[in-house]
Order: sequence, then structure tokens, then C-alpha cells
Amino acid sequence: MHIEKISEIIAHFIGLFEMTTDEMRARTNYTEGAGPGADGPVLPDQDAYTAAFSSDLQLKDYDPGVIYKSGSYDIEYGPARHLGRVFEESLEKLAAIAAKDIPLPHFGDPTDIVLTDEPELTVFAGPGSAISHVLQVNVLYDDDYLDMTDSFHAPRDTTFVIERLAEFSTQAEIFTPFSSLHRTDTYDGALKIAEDIESYIQNAHTEDSGTTSLGTDETHHFVTTDPAGDGPTVYVNGERQADIPVLDDFLPDRGLAKLREEPDDSNSSVEQTDPSGNSLDVTAGANFVVNIASVINTGVITSVTAVMGNYHQIDAVSQAFVYSDNDEIASTLRSSGHSAEEAGTIAKNIAVFENSTFAASSHADTDAAEPTFPNSWRVNVIDGDVSFVQWIEQYHFVSDNDTMTVTTSGSEATVLTGGNTSINFSSFFGMGMQYDLVIIGGNVLDINSITQISLLYDNDWVRAEDGVDPGADIQTGNNLIWNFASIHNVGTGSPFEAMPDYMVEAQKAIEDRDPNMPEGLSFDVNFQGYAGLNVLYITGNLYDMTIIKQVSILGDSDDVTQAASTILDNNPDATVTIDTGSNAVINIAEIVDYDSFGQTTYLAGQLYSDAILIQGGLVEHDTTQPQPADDRLANEVIAFLDNDDPAGSDSADGVINAGHDFSWSSAHPADVMQAMVA
Repeated sequence: MHIEKISEIIAHFIGLFEMTTDEMRARTNYTEGAGPGADGPVLPDQDAYTAAFSSDLQLKDYDPGVIYKSGSYDIEYGPARHLGRVFEESLEKLAAIAAKDIPLPHFGDPTDIVLTDEPELTVFAGPGSAISHVLQVNVLYDDDYLDMTDSFHAPRDTTFVIERLAEFSTQAEIFTPFSSLHRTDTYDGALKIAEDIESYIQNAHTEDSGTTSLGTDETHHFVTTDPAGDGPTVYVNGERQADIPVLDDFLPDRGLAKLREEPDDSNSSVEQTDPSGNSLDVTAGANFVVNIASVINTGVITSVTAVMGNYHQIDAVSQAFVYSDNDEIASTLRSSGHSAEEAGTIAKNIAVFENSTFAASSHADTDAAEPTFPNSWRVNVIDGDVSFVQWIEQYHFVSDNDTMTVTTSGSEATVLTGGNTSINFSSFFGMGMQYDLVIIGGNVLDINSITQISLLYDNDWVRAEDGVDPGADIQTGNNLIWNFASIHNVGTGSPFEAMPDYMVEAQKAIEDRDPNMPEGLSFDVNFQGYAGLNVLYITGNLYDMTIIKQVSILGDSDDVTQAASTILDNNPDATVTIDTGSNAVINIAEIVDYDSFGQTTYLAGQLYSDAILIQGGLVEHDTTQPQPADDRLANEVIAFLDNDDPAGSDSADGVINAGHDFSWSSAHPADVMQAMVA
């Protein structure tokens, strides 16, 4: 390095000397050797050199600042080495380059050649978990009191209805063993649920005897651990049916509570010339309580799945209803020729199980002589467990216990104290990422469970005072209880296949970050026609859990008394219609679970596939008689609301419509609902 610096200094000064020589030659040629003329400028005399001249500047060697950079490798200076060894190392490195078959660039610096080890597989982050917990609660109290006469009639104490519904909920527990499941979003919690359901199913194997009758009040009690079959399998009240009943064919007519139809666009006038009639139309029921839940979950969209652990698949449906519709109608009204035939309560537990395989377009090459197979892959990795949890709970408690004393008035009169509508609606659609192959390093838990409970208390009393015309149309039944549950698994209809060796090699290659795809994986027939594979590797467990719980409770115990008309002395043609029933308690739940979008699932561990269906119904013949409310409490309420005499001269008639109450609020339930939520 020192010699090079000296050479650079000499070259620098040689260059300056040449420049000075050229400058002098140019000046000589310009002046052609002539000296300055007489009229030329006078040049100042230069200062004579004196010995006193000195400089404070420190002279240093010229440093051109050249940075040296080696061609193909850097020399780390350490102990003194012979130059021969450096040459030998250069030859060894050139031999290593030739062995690795690294293409040399046609242009560029030799430093572009980088000696590294085998390149690692580049992995990308996979999608995360999807967990949703939904709780919907509706609580509605609509206990009305109406008196259309000028007499005093004591109100009823309706607390017995809540007490009876609480007893109904206890009786329904025998049919709903999975209603006490607690919300969870951990693998340990999901595994505990799976173990509890599997244990119950294993114990039910010895008790599975089809339809049984354990008591006189039971309509059916059905338990089966093999509900699925070829195509959709339908069970209605413990019996296998070919077709699924249609809800619209069983819905009761709501009468006055029926929603009005949209007016037509006609501009023609409507005229009515008939005189007003003499009628009384009373609707104290016609309540609709509806729970609707729908879950469509794709989780991870893949055509081929490889599970290195165990596979647990559990489908469970439990449905129960308990109702009491023991009505008492006065003999005067019952014996009337105008009384309509009383319709009973229709109660149905409907369950549908279905397994199918997703039918997709094939990627296979039409030319079988030269099939195309993938030769590269893109890998996404998720460290740990992946969970897809949809937990939905829906609760209703509606109390519509009305007490009325009605009479005809010589004109058209309508009284609507029911007609309440309470709806819970929940819909979930999960669209996951699409992969050609999903490898799960741990276990798979696939749990689908639906629990439905419907409770109805509709004991009504229709009374008649002395002198009442027996011409009345009475409807105290015509109720509907509807529990519908459907579980549809897509992708698990085909049998599981044994784990091939190249799938294990693919898992190991991903863990070792080996970029070379196993040869056996490339020639899997499922991937014929693919140019490359999009792979997802889950190092932990995968649990896909959908739990739906629906509870609907309706108390509609009405007490209607028809009093004789005091407005008209002769009122024989009055038309009286009284409807205290026509209620509907509906639970609808549907689960569509896309486990796979292909026909191949490789399994290295054990397969646990269990299913159970429990359907039960109880009909109570309750004979509880209503009791009048405490008069002292009634007096306190009257005193609190109005200190004036209710029969005074300031009192006036009013129009009362206590129906069409829509409850969409989320409130904390009381009494019987406390036991259901706990």
C-alpha cells in the first residue's frame, strides 16, 4: 500500500509538470517570442526572496483516498500467512462454485457471486380464528285488565302462570341434557364439551329403544344415536318422515292481530252503504314468539385435508315442548249452536340431518397422456390452535294474561289485548380462505349442537253472566308449537383415508423450512391439473364448534266474562266472537357446516363420529283456578293513580288497544327465565 501511494504522488506531480509545460508553449506560440512592447502594461516587480520567509503549514504526504476492494472474497488479516495459501484458498472457492452449479453473470462485478447454504422455505402467516358469542333476550309483560260494564269486577292474580311455567321448564330438562353447556372459546373447554356429549351418547346406546312412553302426559319420548342416513333424514315427533312439514300450512289465523295487507294502487273509490252492525270481536291471544338462528360456516375452504391427530365429529339435537291448554267454557256458550268447533294445540318437534359432498368443477387435464401436476408450493403457517366458534343463545319470556268483562254495545266493537310479536333473529355466514391442502398437526373437534325448548301455558276461562245470549263464537285453542332443527355437514360424507407417507414428509419439510416439495405430494391424484399448491399448515389443534340454544316461553291465560247488554233491552242479533288462543311458539335453527370442499380427508389418528337426536313432548292438564287479586293492593293502586271517584261524573269512555306490543329489547329475565339462563 505504501508503494502505491508513492507512485500516485509521482504521477500527480508529473501531471502538473506536463500541464505547466503546455501552458508555457501555448504562451510562447501566442506571443511568437516577442517581449512586451513599450506601450504595454507595466508589470509589478515581484518581491525578492528573503531568508526570513517561513511557513506555519505542516507538510504531509499526499493521500489520494483510493479504497481497495477485493474481487471475490475479503482477506481477514490475522496471523501472517504465506501468499501461496491465499492462492490455494481461491482455487478451493472456485471449485465450490463449480460444484454448486451457480450460474455466473455475463456482466457485473465478481462480488455478485454470493456463497450461501441451501435457501429456506418462505412461509406466510395464515388466517386467524373466528369466535362469536350472541345472546338475545326478550322479556315482555302484557297482562291487561278491561271492564266494559259499569259494575266492579275484581282483577285476577296471575302469578300462578309463572309458577306453572317454572315447573314446565324443570320437566323439560329430561329431554334437553345439553342445555346447560357454558360458553367457551378455548380448546380445553371445547374438549370438555366433546367428552361430555360423547359420554352421554355412549350411555344412551344401551337405552336407545325408539319411541317410548314413560308417563301418561307424554306425547313422545324418542332417542336415537344414528339419526343420519342417505340424503336428508327427517324426524317428526320421534317418527321418521319422508317430507319436511311446511310452517305456513300450520300457522294459526291471528284475527284482529293479523298484519294489514299493502293497499293496492287502484285509484277507484271505495264506498260502503251498509248500516253498522251489532257485533263484538275480542282477541286476547294471537301472540307470536319466534326464535330464528342460522349459521353457515366454511371455516377453511380446502379440497384435501390431512389430520395428523384424532378427528372428533359430534352432531347433537335435543328438542322439547311442554304445554297446557285446558280451557273452561261456560255451558251457556258451549251449548250455543253458533259456537265454532274448538281446535286443539298442534305441537311438532322436527329434526333434519344431512351429509353430502361438495360438488365442484374438476381441475384435471383432459389430456390423460400428458397430465399436469404441481411442481411448486406456497405455504402459510399458523402456530398454535385455530378455533371457529359460533355460540348463539336466544330467550323469550312473554306474559299475556288478560282479564276482561265485555258486553255488546249495539254497534261494532273490537277488543285486542293480545297480538304481541316477539322475535329474536341471528344469522352468521363465515367465508374462510381457500387452500388446496390443509395440514393439521394436532386434533380436530367438529361439534354441532342445537337445543330447543318451547313452553306454553294457555288455560283460558270464558264465562257468561245471567241473561247472556248464547249466540257466540268461541275459540280457545288453535295454538302452534314448532321446533325445527337442521344440521347439514358438507364434506364428511366420504370415508376417511389412511395418511400417506408423503403427507408426513410434507409436514416435516414445512417444519424444516425445506423449499423442495415432496415428490409424492406432487403426484397426488387430487392435485392433477394444478400448476402449484396453496398449502396451510396448522401446528396445533383445530376446533370448529357451533352451539345454538333457543328457549321460548309464553303464558297466555285469559279470563273473559261476557256480560248482558245494558244499553239495548232487545239485542238478540248481536254477533260475539271471542278468541283466547291462536298463539304460535316457534324455534327455528339451521347449521350448514362445510368441513371440506373435496372428497379426500387423510387421517393419521382415530376417528370418533357420534350423533344423537332427542325429542320429547309433555301435555299438562293443569286445573289451577285463578284467584282474585288482593283488594287492598287494588285500592292502593287506584289511590295512587287517581284520588277521584272512578264512578264520578268526570269519568268518560275510552278506546283501548293493548295489543301489537313489539318487544325488541335485551332485558334481564325474571322468575322462570332466571332458571333457564343460569
